[in-house]
Amino acid sequence: MDHAKLPRRERAKLVQKQEMLDAALDLFSEKGYRNVSMQEIAEKAEFAIGTLYNFFRNKEDLYKALIKEMAGRFEEALSKAIGAPGKEIEKLRSYVKTKGEVFRGNASVIRLYFAETLGASYNIQAGLDSELRERHGTFLRTLAVIFEDGMRRKRFRKIADPYHLAVALDSLTSALLLLWLEEPDGHPYPEDPDAILNILFKGLVD
Repeated sequence: MDHAKLPRRERAKLVQKQEMLDAALDLFSEKGYRNVSMQEIAEKAEFAIGTLYNFFRNKEDLYKALIKEMAGRFEEALSKAIGAPGKEIEKLRSYVKTKGEVFRGNASVIRLYFAETLGASYNIQAGLDSELRERHGTFLRTLAVIFEDGMRRKRFRKIADPYHLAVALDSLTSALLLLWLEEPDGHPYPEDPDAILNILFKGLVD
């Protein structure tokens, strides 16, 4: 959506909301989700507590909005990466590179998600995880089309189901990024996309 086309009042609201989310992320990252109050978030964002509640029903609602925003960033960036014109291999290279950039650029909110959501109460997870899984499933099907197109044009060999290849590439990149998250210096994410793609495209045995 082009925010520049929105009325000035709506643009101002979006800026306010983003400032609140940024303040919440800073506090959650520093102190943990459970140790932060809505009052602290309002003070950090320099808004009255009533203004904060105009945007979010409670802290749980704010947290879900923060995670959904992260998912939206991923979805937009990766969809753009694989939607650009070019051969299938170039789309896959763009996917691998962009995923690394977006993941590393949003490490703080990703750490928060793994630290809090995966061990959180059912109330926080309800609705959130299912929505994220649905988004992810939709993207995997789009990624699978690239493999399918490459096979149809005889640029890729039909070594496996296109969807399974999409899942394999997605899982591989995610695993390497999680290693980076745990130990950035010890497990850097490859800068050359082919270092990852060749794991799929070149077998261990001739």
